[in-house]
Amino acid sequence: MTSFNEVAENTGLVVDAIGILVIVLGLLIATLRLAVSGRQVADPYRRLRQDIGRGILLGLEFLVAADIIRTVAVKPTLEGVLVLGLIVLIRTFLSMALQVELEGRWPWQQAAAEPARRKA
Repeated sequence: MTSFNEVAENTGLVVDAIGILVIVLGLLIATLRLAVSGRQVADPYRRLRQDIGRGILLGLEFLVAADIIRTVAVKPTLEGVLVLGLIVLIRTFLSMALQVELEGRWPWQQAAAEPARRKA
């Protein structure tokens, strides 16, 4: 009979694999979109970067989830939680940096811009 720790560890590995797969598929899809549309898009390089960035962002979300599953469920030690916190902090910074790169603004700036659009 399998223990909870084994199930949690295997679940973390599966979610890790999904995260890696999402990043690779994002790269492939972005490349295919560039090959199909080619020069028909105004700025193909920018769209390629945005498509790749979206794939990386989604993949990072899966990788963070896998880290949380493995760290909290498998070995809930103070050292493990501190390492998890550092990993989540680094990946959150990467996600925010990618989002700024993709959208040209900070995530919280959209909320400030929405009321101005509704009043107009």
